[in-house]
Amino acid sequence: MLAAARREFLLERLRRDRRIVAKEVAQELDLSEDSIRRDLRELAGEGLLTRVYGGAVPASPAVADYAARSTIASDSKDRVAAAAARLIRPGATVILDGGTTNLAVVRHLPRERPCTIVTHSPTIAVALLEHEADVILIGGRLFKHSAVASGAAAVEAAGRITADLFLLGVTGIHPDTGLTTGDADEAAMKRVLASRAAETFALGSVEKVGAASPHQVLPLEAVAGLVLDADADPTSLARLRETGVRVIDAG
Repeated sequence: MLAAARREFLLERLRRDRRIVAKEVAQELDLSEDSIRRDLRELAGEGLLTRVYGGAVPASPAVADYAARSTIASDSKDRVAAAAARLIRPGATVILDGGTTNLAVVRHLPRERPCTIVTHSPTIAVALLEHEADVILIGGRLFKHSAVASGAAAVEAAGRITADLFLLGVTGIHPDTGLTTGDADEAAMKRVLASRAAETFALGSVEKVGAASPHQVLPLEAVAGLVLDADADPTSLARLRETGVRVIDAG
């Protein structure tokens, strides 16, 4: 099989199954695993998939910069945000991660809801100006790609917080790779925030479900649940439910 045909075969398998197991594909095509791994490396280099141990999974389009992400799956994010906002109870202390989905959560949060919102996103803090909620803004070096505070100062400040709930934004939610994002330092900050909350729920619009990014934030078993768009890839939704993680359908 020519290289171009192998690439098309691999991408079609990825679209169908939402994952590639290199050993299985090599046996099916009567090729060496090294040949398949080389193809996967090349496809990953073009941003067409994300390599994982033993194969590959779909690459998340949500690793684009903040401005570009605001135009991706906006209706889906709105559905997820509406369901996530219902998790915020009166009197609760809630950590809101950065990102466009959590910004949509603010739009669905009743302005008169008494609560405390902790965030390292200046964008989200500004969006809460007209809300009754108390707002605590974590400072640090601005990571412009995601419009959030990062670095040692942000991590130190986050370590002093105790919250009831953390609404976690990620770029990938996959049954094999768990919860992932595109930057290692951002992933580390998200883990710190998750460690400060009694419960963490990850939010997943359609483009994130069944996709993965290079850096794991948390395994699925480390969160209380997932808030996912019910219109997401059905194969991925079924496999996520099979893991035993709680799934809240949005939509």
